[in-house]
Amino acid sequence: MFHGSMVALVTPMREDGAVDQDSLEALIEFHVAAGTDAIVAVGTTGESATLNEKEHCELLRRIVGLVAGRMPVIAGTGANSTQEAIDLTRCGLQAGADACLLVTPYYNKPTQEGLYRHYRAIAEAVPIPQILYNVPGRTVCDLLPETVQRLASVSNIIGIKEATGDLERGRQILDCCGDRLDLYSGDDATAMELILLGAKGDISVTANVAPKAMHEMCAAALAGDRARAEQIDAPLRALHRDLFIESSPIPVKWALHEMGLIPPGLRLPLTPLDESCHAPVRDALRQAGVLETASA
Repeated sequence: MFHGSMVALVTPMREDGAVDQDSLEALIEFHVAAGTDAIVAVGTTGESATLNEKEHCELLRRIVGLVAGRMPVIAGTGANSTQEAIDLTRCGLQAGADACLLVTPYYNKPTQEGLYRHYRAIAEAVPIPQILYNVPGRTVCDLLPETVQRLASVSNIIGIKEATGDLERGRQILDCCGDRLDLYSGDDATAMELILLGAKGDISVTANVAPKAMHEMCAAALAGDRARAEQIDAPLRALHRDLFIESSPIPVKWALHEMGLIPPGLRLPLTPLDESCHAPVRDALRQAGVLETASA
């Protein structure tokens, strides 16, 4: 249903933590012009954990309105409470999102049976296409392939964002249920290889700062053109690495501010990028050729 480079969009904020609506509109236009294939709104990179439910739902409505049908919008609506995830997913549906992305419940460490029941309950409660999201490095909760296989039988669970960076895990998911749901990379460093294996795209942090290149790389990989995909991906590899030099989205928001696209705001407990990390991230932007492009 969805394919290509799907940006895990940051939520631009002023220094006082308020959402910057003008910068949000400018970011949407930046991605439309660059050919980004879909926007993932108010997910981890969008600082969903620091937004209250009202802010979360208002942002989803605002982003859907700004996109105005020019590309799909996938709403981040996961939570570690099943009822809260249902409520947020209803917000996504009411906002007009095309699908919802649901991270595994964090902190409370459910069993595989608990994960199955959690996702099934949300899918049964809200009639919108839903994408599972496995990122155990953040959640301390690993959605295993056998549970994904069980969930693939639920009609409106259509895909999984697999962010382990483990290509063997990707192969397992493709083997067991690739004919029933789509696989998306959630790890920019291995996204090209995963797409060449059969994934349908990348839900990308790097696409925030290099949207055109990420769109072109994903398109080449989807076409099976390894040589072209590698050629495009090579200058982006430092970004794939250094946009995680501190906890995301700290580095990518600093990078976007450096490019003149957003204010420097974050919400606690996130803090500004340490000064020692400025040079590596700036160098990565230059290697990717996007710093000059943004300031031109």
